[in-house]
Amino acid sequence: MSNRRTSRRISHSQRRGPPAGREWRKNQGTWRSQGETAMKEAEEEKPGCQEQETVPRGSCQSMCPLRELREREAQKRLHRFEILEGTEKDRRPRADPSRIVKEYSRPAAGKDSTIPTDLRPPAVLLKTVCYLIDDVAASPSLHPWTEVYNFVFDRLRSVKQDMIIQRVSGLESMTILELTVRFLIYASYRLCGEPLRLYDPRINDTHLQESLSWLLDCYATGAGPHPNQEEFQALSLLYNLGSTRAMQHAMELPERLRNSPTVSLALSISRAFLERNPVRLLRLSQKLNFLQSCALHRHLGTCCRDLLLIYSHGHSSRNCRFPLNRLAELLALERSLTAQLCQTYGVEVNQDNQVVFSKTAFTEPEQGKLHCELYHNKVAEKQRDLTVGSVIHGYT
Repeated sequence: MSNRRTSRRISHSQRRGPPAGREWRKNQGTWRSQGETAMKEAEEEKPGCQEQETVPRGSCQSMCPLRELREREAQKRLHRFEILEGTEKDRRPRADPSRIVKEYSRPAAGKDSTIPTDLRPPAVLLKTVCYLIDDVAASPSLHPWTEVYNFVFDRLRSVKQDMIIQRVSGLESMTILELTVRFLIYASYRLCGEPLRLYDPRINDTHLQESLSWLLDCYATGAGPHPNQEEFQALSLLYNLGSTRAMQHAMELPERLRNSPTVSLALSISRAFLERNPVRLLRLSQKLNFLQSCALHRHLGTCCRDLLLIYSHGHSSRNCRFPLNRLAELLALERSLTAQLCQTYGVEVNQDNQVVFSKTAFTEPEQGKLHCELYHNKVAEKQRDLTVGSVIHGYT
Protein backbone atom coordinates (compact mmCIF):
# COMPACT_ATOMS: atom_id res chain seq x y z
CA MET A 1 0.00 0.00 0.00
CA SER A 2 1.33 3.38 -0.92
CA ASN A 3 2.16 5.68 1.98
CA ARG A 4 1.98 8.73 -0.24
CA ARG A 5 -0.41 11.32 1.18
CA THR A 6 -3.57 11.77 -0.84
CA SER A 7 -4.42 15.42 -1.42
CA ARG A 8 -7.79 16.40 -0.03
CA ARG A 9 -9.92 18.06 -2.67
CA ILE A 10 -11.32 21.43 -1.63
CA SER A 11 -14.57 22.68 -3.11
CA HIS A 12 -14.81 26.23 -4.40
CA SER A 13 -17.43 27.15 -1.81
CA GLN A 14 -15.49 26.03 1.25
CA ARG A 15 -13.98 28.58 3.64
CA ARG A 16 -11.60 27.52 6.36
CA GLY A 17 -12.65 28.14 9.94
CA PRO A 18 -15.69 29.92 11.32
CA PRO A 19 -16.94 33.12 9.71
CA ALA A 20 -15.14 36.31 10.64
CA GLY A 21 -16.76 38.44 13.28
CA ARG A 22 -17.96 35.38 15.22
CA GLU A 23 -17.68 37.03 18.60
CA TRP A 24 -19.59 40.08 17.35
CA ARG A 25 -22.52 37.99 16.10
CA LYS A 26 -22.54 35.61 19.05
CA ASN A 27 -23.30 38.40 21.47
CA GLN A 28 -25.23 40.62 19.11
CA GLY A 29 -28.78 40.88 20.58
CA THR A 30 -29.74 44.49 20.94
CA TRP A 31 -27.31 47.34 21.38
CA ARG A 32 -27.35 48.09 25.09
CA SER A 33 -27.07 51.66 26.18
CA GLN A 34 -24.08 52.69 28.24
CA GLY A 35 -26.30 53.24 31.27
CA GLU A 36 -27.70 49.70 31.09
CA THR A 37 -24.23 48.24 30.70
CA ALA A 38 -22.91 50.26 33.63
CA MET A 39 -25.89 49.27 35.80
CA LYS A 40 -25.47 45.57 35.14
CA GLU A 41 -21.72 45.47 35.70
CA ALA A 42 -21.92 47.75 38.71
CA GLU A 43 -24.38 45.30 40.26
CA GLU A 44 -21.80 42.56 39.74
CA GLU A 45 -19.15 44.74 41.34
CA LYS A 46 -21.17 45.26 44.50
CA PRO A 47 -24.04 42.99 45.63
CA GLY A 48 -27.13 44.86 46.68
CA CYS A 49 -26.29 48.11 44.90
CA GLN A 50 -29.72 48.05 43.25
CA GLU A 51 -31.04 49.50 46.46
CA GLN A 52 -28.49 52.28 46.41
CA GLU A 53 -30.04 55.48 45.13
CA THR A 54 -26.91 57.55 44.61
CA VAL A 55 -24.10 56.78 42.20
CA PRO A 56 -20.70 56.76 43.94
CA ARG A 57 -18.31 59.57 43.06
CA GLY A 58 -14.57 59.08 43.34
CA SER A 59 -12.33 61.44 45.29
CA CYS A 60 -8.92 59.79 44.70
CA GLN A 61 -6.67 62.32 42.93
CA SER A 62 -3.77 59.94 42.23
CA MET A 63 -3.44 57.04 39.79
CA CYS A 64 -3.42 54.62 42.73
CA PRO A 65 -5.28 55.02 46.04
CA LEU A 66 -3.00 55.49 49.03
CA ARG A 67 -4.54 52.48 50.79
CA GLU A 68 -3.64 50.17 47.89
CA LEU A 69 -0.16 51.67 47.58
CA ARG A 70 0.66 50.87 51.21
CA GLU A 71 -0.96 47.45 51.00
CA ARG A 72 0.96 46.40 47.90
CA GLU A 73 4.22 47.74 49.32
CA ALA A 74 3.73 45.67 52.48
CA GLN A 75 2.82 42.57 50.46
CA LYS A 76 5.65 43.07 47.94
CA ARG A 77 3.16 43.17 45.05
CA LEU A 78 4.67 46.07 43.15
CA HIS A 79 5.27 45.65 39.43
CA ARG A 80 8.82 46.51 38.38
CA PHE A 81 7.42 49.43 36.36
CA GLU A 82 6.09 50.92 39.62
CA ILE A 83 9.10 50.61 41.92
CA LEU A 84 10.88 53.75 43.12
CA GLU A 85 14.27 54.03 41.47
CA GLY A 86 17.07 53.02 43.82
CA THR A 87 14.93 50.72 46.00
CA GLU A 88 14.71 47.78 43.57
CA LYS A 89 17.13 45.66 45.62
CA ASP A 90 15.77 46.60 49.03
CA ARG A 91 14.15 43.94 51.17
CA ARG A 92 10.88 45.78 50.68
CA PRO A 93 10.97 47.97 47.56
CA ARG A 94 9.06 51.22 47.72
CA ALA A 95 6.43 52.43 45.29
CA ASP A 96 6.99 55.45 43.08
CA PRO A 97 3.85 57.60 43.62
CA SER A 98 4.20 59.02 40.11
CA ARG A 99 4.30 55.57 38.47
CA ILE A 100 2.14 53.23 40.52
CA VAL A 101 -1.30 52.57 39.02
CA LYS A 102 -4.32 50.96 40.62
CA GLU A 103 -4.45 47.32 39.58
CA TYR A 104 -7.54 45.39 38.55
CA SER A 105 -9.19 43.32 41.28
CA ARG A 106 -12.12 40.98 40.85
CA PRO A 107 -15.30 41.79 42.78
CA ALA A 108 -15.39 39.82 46.02
CA ALA A 109 -18.21 39.11 48.45
CA GLY A 110 -18.17 41.53 51.37
CA LYS A 111 -15.77 43.90 49.65
CA ASP A 112 -17.02 47.47 49.21
CA SER A 113 -15.89 48.71 45.80
CA THR A 114 -17.68 52.06 46.06
CA ILE A 115 -15.48 53.77 48.67
CA PRO A 116 -14.89 57.29 47.24
CA THR A 117 -11.23 57.40 48.30
CA ASP A 118 -10.60 54.22 46.24
CA LEU A 119 -12.32 55.55 43.12
CA ARG A 120 -10.72 57.93 40.64
CA PRO A 121 -12.93 60.64 39.10
CA PRO A 122 -13.14 60.89 35.27
CA ALA A 123 -10.37 63.50 34.92
CA VAL A 124 -7.95 61.33 36.92
CA LEU A 125 -8.96 58.23 34.92
CA LEU A 126 -8.15 60.04 31.68
CA LYS A 127 -4.83 61.23 33.12
CA THR A 128 -4.08 57.61 34.12
CA VAL A 129 -4.81 56.26 30.64
CA CYS A 130 -2.60 58.93 29.03
CA TYR A 131 0.21 57.93 31.40
CA LEU A 132 -0.20 54.25 30.51
CA ILE A 133 -0.03 55.06 26.80
CA ASP A 134 2.66 57.74 26.75
CA ASP A 135 4.99 56.60 29.53
CA VAL A 136 4.56 52.82 29.42
CA ALA A 137 3.17 51.47 26.12
CA ALA A 138 5.10 53.98 24.00
CA SER A 139 8.28 53.93 26.07
CA PRO A 140 11.36 52.87 24.06
CA SER A 141 13.16 51.73 27.24
CA LEU A 142 10.56 49.34 28.65
CA HIS A 143 10.69 45.83 27.26
CA PRO A 144 9.76 43.13 26.42
CA TRP A 145 6.56 44.52 24.93
CA THR A 146 4.60 41.46 26.02
CA GLU A 147 5.21 42.52 29.62
CA VAL A 148 4.38 46.13 28.76
CA TYR A 149 1.13 44.96 27.19
CA ASN A 150 0.10 42.84 30.18
CA PHE A 151 0.78 45.70 32.60
CA VAL A 152 -1.17 48.25 30.54
CA PHE A 153 -3.96 45.76 29.84
CA ASP A 154 -4.49 45.06 33.54
CA ARG A 155 -4.44 48.76 34.50
CA LEU A 156 -6.91 49.61 31.71
CA ARG A 157 -9.27 46.99 33.15
CA SER A 158 -9.03 48.81 36.46
CA VAL A 159 -9.87 52.10 34.74
CA LYS A 160 -12.88 50.49 33.10
CA GLN A 161 -13.96 49.12 36.48
CA ASP A 162 -13.89 52.58 38.04
CA MET A 163 -15.84 53.95 35.07
CA ILE A 164 -18.56 51.32 35.43
CA ILE A 165 -19.00 51.80 39.17
CA GLN A 166 -19.32 55.57 38.75
CA ARG A 167 -21.31 55.28 35.51
CA VAL A 168 -18.93 57.68 33.83
CA SER A 169 -20.19 59.22 30.59
CA GLY A 170 -19.47 62.19 28.37
CA LEU A 171 -16.38 63.35 26.50
CA GLU A 172 -13.83 61.94 28.96
CA SER A 173 -15.49 58.53 28.80
CA MET A 174 -15.33 58.48 24.99
CA THR A 175 -11.71 59.62 24.95
CA ILE A 176 -10.73 56.82 27.35
CA LEU A 177 -12.59 54.23 25.25
CA GLU A 178 -11.03 55.50 22.02
CA LEU A 179 -7.50 55.20 23.44
CA THR A 180 -8.33 51.74 24.80
CA VAL A 181 -9.68 50.47 21.47
CA ARG A 182 -6.66 51.75 19.54
CA PHE A 183 -4.28 50.15 22.04
CA LEU A 184 -6.02 46.76 21.84
CA ILE A 185 -6.18 46.82 18.02
CA TYR A 186 -2.49 47.69 17.81
CA ALA A 187 -1.66 44.93 20.31
CA SER A 188 -3.68 42.37 18.31
CA TYR A 189 -1.31 42.97 15.41
CA ARG A 190 1.98 43.47 17.23
CA LEU A 191 1.63 40.42 19.50
CA CYS A 192 0.10 38.12 16.89
CA GLY A 193 1.83 34.75 17.06
CA GLU A 194 3.22 35.19 20.60
CA PRO A 195 2.89 32.16 22.94
CA LEU A 196 -0.42 31.96 24.81
CA ARG A 197 1.37 32.29 28.14
CA LEU A 198 2.45 35.79 27.06
CA TYR A 199 -0.54 36.94 25.02
CA ASP A 200 -4.03 35.50 24.67
CA PRO A 201 -5.76 36.82 21.52
CA ARG A 202 -9.18 35.64 22.71
CA ILE A 203 -9.02 37.66 25.91
CA ASN A 204 -7.76 40.68 24.00
CA ASP A 205 -10.60 40.28 21.49
CA THR A 206 -13.23 40.02 24.24
CA HIS A 207 -12.16 43.28 25.88
CA LEU A 208 -11.74 44.98 22.51
CA GLN A 209 -15.28 44.05 21.46
CA GLU A 210 -16.71 45.26 24.79
CA SER A 211 -14.90 48.59 24.62
CA LEU A 212 -15.80 49.08 20.96
CA SER A 213 -19.46 48.28 21.60
CA TRP A 214 -19.55 50.69 24.53
CA LEU A 215 -17.89 53.42 22.45
CA LEU A 216 -20.32 53.05 19.53
CA ASP A 217 -23.18 53.22 22.02
CA CYS A 218 -21.73 56.49 23.35
CA TYR A 219 -21.70 57.90 19.81
CA ALA A 220 -25.29 56.80 19.21
CA THR A 221 -26.72 58.15 22.46
CA GLY A 222 -24.46 61.08 23.36
CA ALA A 223 -24.72 64.63 22.15
CA GLY A 224 -22.34 65.40 19.28
CA PRO A 225 -20.28 66.30 17.52
CA HIS A 226 -18.03 63.23 17.66
CA PRO A 227 -14.92 64.05 15.60
CA ASN A 228 -13.53 60.51 15.74
CA GLN A 229 -16.75 58.62 14.99
CA GLU A 230 -15.84 57.96 11.34
CA GLU A 231 -12.55 56.40 12.39
CA PHE A 232 -14.09 53.97 14.87
CA GLN A 233 -17.07 53.05 12.71
CA ALA A 234 -14.54 52.03 10.04
CA LEU A 235 -12.35 50.17 12.54
CA SER A 236 -15.43 48.27 13.73
CA LEU A 237 -16.18 47.13 10.17
CA LEU A 238 -12.59 46.14 9.42
CA TYR A 239 -11.98 44.31 12.67
CA ASN A 240 -15.32 42.47 12.39
CA LEU A 241 -14.95 41.82 8.67
CA GLY A 242 -17.81 39.77 7.32
CA SER A 243 -20.11 40.42 10.27
CA THR A 244 -23.60 41.16 9.00
CA ARG A 245 -24.40 42.80 12.33
CA ALA A 246 -21.53 45.27 11.92
CA MET A 247 -22.62 45.93 8.33
CA GLN A 248 -26.22 46.51 9.38
CA HIS A 249 -25.15 48.95 12.07
CA ALA A 250 -23.03 50.86 9.56
CA MET A 251 -25.86 51.01 7.02
CA GLU A 252 -28.13 52.57 9.67
CA LEU A 253 -25.72 55.46 10.22
CA PRO A 254 -26.68 58.94 9.00
CA GLU A 255 -25.98 59.36 5.29
CA ARG A 256 -23.28 61.97 5.89
CA LEU A 257 -21.36 59.56 8.10
CA ARG A 258 -22.03 56.48 5.97
CA ASN A 259 -20.78 58.21 2.81
CA SER A 260 -17.63 59.61 4.39
CA PRO A 261 -14.43 58.36 2.67
CA THR A 262 -13.26 56.37 5.70
CA VAL A 263 -16.51 54.50 6.34
CA SER A 264 -17.24 54.10 2.63
CA LEU A 265 -13.88 52.38 2.08
CA ALA A 266 -14.45 50.05 5.04
CA LEU A 267 -17.91 49.18 3.71
CA SER A 268 -16.48 48.38 0.28
CA ILE A 269 -13.89 46.06 1.83
CA SER A 270 -16.55 44.36 3.92
CA ARG A 271 -18.76 43.84 0.85
CA ALA A 272 -15.82 42.36 -1.06
CA PHE A 273 -15.28 39.89 1.78
CA LEU A 274 -18.95 38.89 1.88
CA GLU A 275 -18.96 38.50 -1.92
CA ARG A 276 -15.82 36.36 -1.74
CA ASN A 277 -13.84 38.71 -3.94
CA PRO A 278 -10.35 38.58 -2.36
CA VAL A 279 -8.68 40.31 -5.32
CA ARG A 280 -10.82 43.43 -4.87
CA LEU A 281 -10.48 43.27 -1.09
CA LEU A 282 -6.70 43.14 -1.18
CA ARG A 283 -6.55 45.93 -3.74
CA LEU A 284 -8.78 48.17 -1.62
CA SER A 285 -6.80 47.33 1.53
CA GLN A 286 -3.79 49.14 0.08
CA LYS A 287 -5.64 52.42 0.76
CA LEU A 288 -5.92 51.77 4.49
CA ASN A 289 -3.74 53.56 7.02
CA PHE A 290 -1.60 51.70 9.55
CA LEU A 291 -4.12 51.24 12.37
CA GLN A 292 -6.86 50.25 9.91
CA SER A 293 -4.48 47.67 8.49
CA CYS A 294 -3.87 46.39 12.02
CA ALA A 295 -7.64 45.91 12.41
CA LEU A 296 -7.88 44.06 9.09
CA HIS A 297 -4.73 42.06 9.72
CA ARG A 298 -6.37 39.04 11.37
CA HIS A 299 -8.44 38.43 8.20
CA LEU A 300 -5.57 38.57 5.70
CA GLY A 301 -4.79 34.88 6.02
CA THR A 302 -8.36 33.95 5.06
CA CYS A 303 -8.32 36.38 2.11
CA CYS A 304 -5.05 35.05 0.69
CA ARG A 305 -6.19 31.48 1.17
CA ASP A 306 -9.46 32.21 -0.65
CA LEU A 307 -7.60 33.80 -3.55
CA LEU A 308 -5.39 30.73 -3.98
CA LEU A 309 -8.41 28.43 -3.77
CA ILE A 310 -10.40 30.40 -6.36
CA TYR A 311 -7.42 30.54 -8.73
CA SER A 312 -6.74 26.83 -8.20
CA HIS A 313 -10.21 26.17 -9.62
CA GLY A 314 -10.35 28.95 -12.22
CA HIS A 315 -6.87 28.29 -13.69
CA SER A 316 -6.79 24.54 -13.20
CA SER A 317 -5.34 23.27 -16.48
CA ARG A 318 -2.44 21.05 -17.40
CA ASN A 319 -1.01 23.66 -19.75
CA CYS A 320 -1.89 26.82 -17.83
CA ARG A 321 0.91 28.78 -16.16
CA PHE A 322 0.45 31.89 -14.03
CA PRO A 323 3.35 34.35 -13.45
CA LEU A 324 4.56 34.31 -9.85
CA ASN A 325 5.26 38.06 -10.00
CA ARG A 326 1.65 38.77 -10.94
CA LEU A 327 0.35 36.56 -8.12
CA ALA A 328 2.64 38.39 -5.70
CA GLU A 329 1.13 41.70 -6.83
CA LEU A 330 -2.41 40.39 -6.27
CA LEU A 331 -1.52 39.14 -2.79
CA ALA A 332 0.53 42.27 -2.06
CA LEU A 333 3.36 40.05 -0.83
CA GLU A 334 7.02 39.70 -1.72
CA ARG A 335 7.75 37.07 -4.35
CA SER A 336 9.58 34.80 -1.92
CA LEU A 337 6.70 34.95 0.57
CA THR A 338 4.21 34.26 -2.23
CA ALA A 339 6.14 31.15 -3.25
CA GLN A 340 6.25 30.06 0.39
CA LEU A 341 2.49 30.55 0.71
CA CYS A 342 1.86 28.53 -2.45
CA GLN A 343 4.00 25.71 -1.13
CA THR A 344 2.05 25.70 2.13
CA TYR A 345 -1.22 25.15 0.25
CA GLY A 346 0.19 22.57 -2.14
CA VAL A 347 0.27 24.94 -5.13
CA GLU A 348 3.25 24.22 -7.38
CA VAL A 349 5.76 26.91 -8.36
CA ASN A 350 8.10 25.64 -11.09
CA GLN A 351 11.71 26.55 -11.79
CA ASP A 352 10.67 29.31 -14.19
CA ASN A 353 8.82 31.13 -11.36
CA GLN A 354 5.45 30.16 -12.80
CA VAL A 355 2.52 28.99 -10.70
CA VAL A 356 0.83 25.74 -11.74
CA PHE A 357 -2.69 25.85 -10.35
CA SER A 358 -4.62 22.61 -9.86
CA LYS A 359 -7.89 22.13 -8.03
CA THR A 360 -6.87 18.60 -7.03
CA ALA A 361 -3.50 19.72 -5.63
CA PHE A 362 -4.83 22.45 -3.32
CA THR A 363 -4.61 21.23 0.30
CA GLU A 364 -5.15 22.80 3.68
CA PRO A 365 -1.95 23.20 5.71
CA GLU A 366 -1.48 21.29 8.93
CA GLN A 367 -2.31 23.20 12.08
CA GLY A 368 0.56 25.41 13.13
CA LYS A 369 2.32 25.20 9.77
CA LEU A 370 1.01 28.50 8.41
CA HIS A 371 2.39 31.47 10.34
CA CYS A 372 0.66 34.83 10.41
CA GLU A 373 4.02 36.58 10.15
CA LEU A 374 3.78 36.02 6.39
CA TYR A 375 1.35 38.94 6.19
CA HIS A 376 3.06 41.28 8.65
CA ASN A 377 5.17 43.03 6.03
CA LYS A 378 2.00 44.32 4.37
CA VAL A 379 1.08 46.11 7.59
CA ALA A 380 4.54 47.01 8.88
CA GLU A 381 5.46 48.99 5.77
CA LYS A 382 2.60 51.40 6.53
CA GLN A 383 3.90 52.22 10.00
CA ARG A 384 6.92 54.06 8.63
CA ASP A 385 7.97 56.63 11.24
CA LEU A 386 4.80 56.40 13.34
CA THR A 387 5.53 55.84 17.02
CA VAL A 388 3.37 53.67 19.27
CA GLY A 389 2.15 56.78 21.04
CA SER A 390 1.10 58.53 17.84
CA VAL A 391 -0.75 55.42 16.64
CA ILE A 392 -2.73 55.04 19.88
CA HIS A 393 -3.50 58.77 20.04
CA GLY A 394 -4.82 58.56 16.48
CA TYR A 395 -2.15 60.56 14.65
CA THR A 396 -2.12 58.23 11.62
